[in-house]
Amino acid sequence: MDMFSCFFVFVLFQFWYFDSAQGQNTSYSNCTNEFQCGNLRNLSFPFYKSTELDCGLSKVYCDDTENPMIELDGVKYQAIEKSDVFIKLKDSSLGELLKKNSCQTFDKNFSIVISPSITYRFDPLLTLFKCNKSQKSRNEEFFSSSSYQSYNVCDSFVLYYNISIHYYEVPIPSSCSFIQLPLTSNTEAKENGSGLFHLLTDEVILGWTVSDECNQCYYTGGKCQTDNTTNNFFCSKTNKDRHLRYAKVIVAVSALIGSLVGLCAIACGLWFYMRRRNDFSLFISRNTSGVSMIHHELEERCEYLGIPVFSYEELEEATNKFSSSRELGDGGYGTVYYGKLKDGKEVAVKSLYENNHRQMQQFINEIEILTRLRHPNLVTLYGCTSRRSRELFLVYEYIPNGTIADHLYGHRAKDKLLTWSIRLKIAIETASALAYLHASDIIHRDVKTNNILLDNKFCVKVADFGLSKSFPNDVTHISTAPQGTPGYVDPQYHECYQLTDKSDVYSFGVVLVELLSSKRAVDMNRHMHEINLANYAMNRILKSAFDEVIDPSLGFETDAEVRRMTISVAELAFQCLQVVKDMRPTMEEVHETLKLIKYSEWKNYQKKDINSCNTKTTTVKVHRYPSETDDAVLLKKNTPASPDTVIDTWASSSTTTSTGG
Repeated sequence: MDMFSCFFVFVLFQFWYFDSAQGQNTSYSNCTNEFQCGNLRNLSFPFYKSTELDCGLSKVYCDDTENPMIELDGVKYQAIEKSDVFIKLKDSSLGELLKKNSCQTFDKNFSIVISPSITYRFDPLLTLFKCNKSQKSRNEEFFSSSSYQSYNVCDSFVLYYNISIHYYEVPIPSSCSFIQLPLTSNTEAKENGSGLFHLLTDEVILGWTVSDECNQCYYTGGKCQTDNTTNNFFCSKTNKDRHLRYAKVIVAVSALIGSLVGLCAIACGLWFYMRRRNDFSLFISRNTSGVSMIHHELEERCEYLGIPVFSYEELEEATNKFSSSRELGDGGYGTVYYGKLKDGKEVAVKSLYENNHRQMQQFINEIEILTRLRHPNLVTLYGCTSRRSRELFLVYEYIPNGTIADHLYGHRAKDKLLTWSIRLKIAIETASALAYLHASDIIHRDVKTNNILLDNKFCVKVADFGLSKSFPNDVTHISTAPQGTPGYVDPQYHECYQLTDKSDVYSFGVVLVELLSSKRAVDMNRHMHEINLANYAMNRILKSAFDEVIDPSLGFETDAEVRRMTISVAELAFQCLQVVKDMRPTMEEVHETLKLIKYSEWKNYQKKDINSCNTKTTTVKVHRYPSETDDAVLLKKNTPASPDTVIDTWASSSTTTSTGG
């Protein structure tokens, strides 16, 4: 037997040994990655067993019972059943209070402290306004205008509720607070109006979304935590964890050295035995199939689609051995590095944290979308990893000017380069890319300012298609678990698990508000009712308080043209952010409206735009919208009470003729 074969078998064995010493690449080496608890199967992060210290974000008490308990914000709920996307919970103490029709029921509140690590959702909930009885006449006047029902049995407070209203952002009287309790799914109880207690239940559906930062932290050995001072996320990697890992490495290395001779002898004997049975190749394939199969499938897909395949050595050289000085950022997959290929081409190299099937499928999803579609505002894919690579990589064109988020409130914000004209240009180009995706039957599903890249001319490149979905034009929606980024996810998608192209429209509405306000979509430092930027903007725009939404540095108060355009874009964002998806415009309508806002004249407009990504002279064709005699009337009827300008704009466009382009 040659030395290479013997050494290869030895390395395979030692790789298993070393990996077992290292654990599962989390900071919790003694934690169970996946476990069963009573009737709940396949539990994993963010859930963890109560017997394991700090192994996740939500503690589960098994106690050998059929229905375990899940602790959320210090409150324990009985877990009844679990699917891939939700867990049904029961609050036994609430059930007892409901049986007695007790007013103590309304001391409870199904509301969880918002965390930058994870977003929890309870569905369905009924919002009740709990008001002081001393202000009863004033409160009744306030709520009667919205057809709220009242419950006046309790001694010190009156309750107001309306099961048909799911979205409420108008300021309530100072003598009132609001609580949320589980709403029954019993349709008969809702329709018959048989009393408040018949509308309530002790069972609720729990959904959750772990933030990208927390997922990245956990799977790279850290612990998701919240800064008590700023209430912002940070990833903790303690010295104790490091020392523990170092100790395990030392033990593993010592064992390697001590057992070298014995293992080689065993490996050689095993080789002779298996060679005699002609099973050596089978042995090797079984022990290396896990990772190599993933790499092989990815490489085959790249070759099939005509995408260049890079070796690990090429990418290592291009990124200076994946130097930390070349890091461009971290995403849901892994680290992104700046690289320069031998031919001088600048690239961005995206790596995977883990070689698992799910992540690889997202890589393939991105490859298939980017190779099938061609648009100047979509990022270009240059290639993918070789099957002989140690890790999975995708190679993209390098976009040097960061993301929209970087310029609005990130490390580039201090330069104040995003004037209003540039922001409107960014909005138009992003809308163009998304409209193109929708026309190609693709839903992006993760539209956000961190996924919109800018080049040195501030031309847009929409990126990150790992969550994207094909959307055949003969279906109304796709039923799927809600995914995306908190603050951008369509609320109707969250509630009904039905993904449509209007889900992207909602997310783009949030991006529009960010461009207008220079504020983050979610900011834990803001007032409780202003943490979610979409809700804050809807409330202010509804009251025409545009000055509270629009960044004053854009010239809102000093430039009449900027004022006109920013108000129009704010009103368009209002339409995109409607809770009911059918009330939102299509992405193509959004794109056309933005162009009309920019050029302001209701006619064909032709010019050479020096800021454009396309340097050719172009003609912008203004589409004629429906006349007052057809769909415009229906649009006006269905549009909720909202700013007048957008409605008037859509309606008045019926008088505009299109002369071609």
